[in-house]
Amino acid sequence: MRTITDFVRSGLKPGAALYTDEATAYTRLPEYDHEAVKHSALEYVRGEAHTNGPESFWSTFKRAYHGTYHHLSTKHLQRYVDEYASRHNVRDADTLAQMEATARGLVGRRITCRELTS
Repeated sequence: MRTITDFVRSGLKPGAALYTDEATAYTRLPEYDHEAVKHSALEYVRGEAHTNGPESFWSTFKRAYHGTYHHLSTKHLQRYVDEYASRHNVRDADTLAQMEATARGLVGRRITCRELTS
C-alpha cells in the first residue's frame, strides 16, 4: 500500500481531487479531496468520481502487450507506456489527425539501434 500512496503523492499536489475505486490504500491520503466509487456495490460513476479513464488506458495497454508485443522489456517499459499514453490522448480524433499527432511527436527525436540494444 505504501507504493500506491507514494505514487499518488509524487503526482498530485495536496488538495487535488482524487477519484478512485474503493481500495483501502487511498484512505491513507487525507491531504486530497478524495471520492471513491464502490465497484463492489456495482457503482462505477458518481458525479465526477469514476475510474473509467485509467481502466480504459490499462485495458488498451494490456491488449497491446498480448496482441502486438508479446513481451515488454523492463528497459523500455516507459517507452511503451509513453506510446500508449500518446495514443490514448488522441483516441477521439479521426485517423488523419492521429497520424498527424504521431508525425509531430517524431520531430527532433532519434534513437539509434545501439541505444535500443545496449
